[in-house]
Amino acid sequence: MKYTRSFRIWHWLNAIVVLGLVATVLLRKGFLSYRTNSEIIMTKLSEIGVDIFKEDAVVIAKAIRAPMWEWHLLLGYALAFLVVYRIALMFFDKSKREDFASLDLHKKGVKVSYYILYAALIFMTVSGFAIYLKEELVLAEATVKSIKELHELVYNYFLIFIPLHIAGVVVADIRNEHGIISTMINGNTKDNF
Repeated sequence: MKYTRSFRIWHWLNAIVVLGLVATVLLRKGFLSYRTNSEIIMTKLSEIGVDIFKEDAVVIAKAIRAPMWEWHLLLGYALAFLVVYRIALMFFDKSKREDFASLDLHKKGVKVSYYILYAALIFMTVSGFAIYLKEELVLAEATVKSIKELHELVYNYFLIFIPLHIAGVVVADIRNEHGIISTMINGNTKDNF
């Protein structure tokens, strides 16, 4: 398989953005969890003789993680751009077009997994912006809650897809698609922009 420069640029930028988005969520739910950090704030302040209400500790804990969450929003904008870029590539980049019927079962499975990936990327972009723009879109609180729940559910797909994708590419490179990794890095093709 040969990849054009345009597709490789999309692939690596998309990888960076998706990994960044996943990292911000992992940080939010892990090291920067407001629940955990508010307890730490209350305990440490209490040790030096300062008592605060739990609600105040939560406000401080959320303020600590706010700059990191701004990165999530910036990466969300980048993802939106990359989704549009990938849609454009579907029309202009002829290198990725294959007759689905002519593919073997394994290749069909791989192709379907990429279609699911693209659908998940589109959904995450649209739902993320719906959550962020809830007031401008005049969305009911119940609707926003449902969208958030689906957004977080689809996020789990990326936690599964990322390691499977990396493992699958490494296995393919070792077994029957020698050079697939280096081709995605350096192209090995006449680049068409």
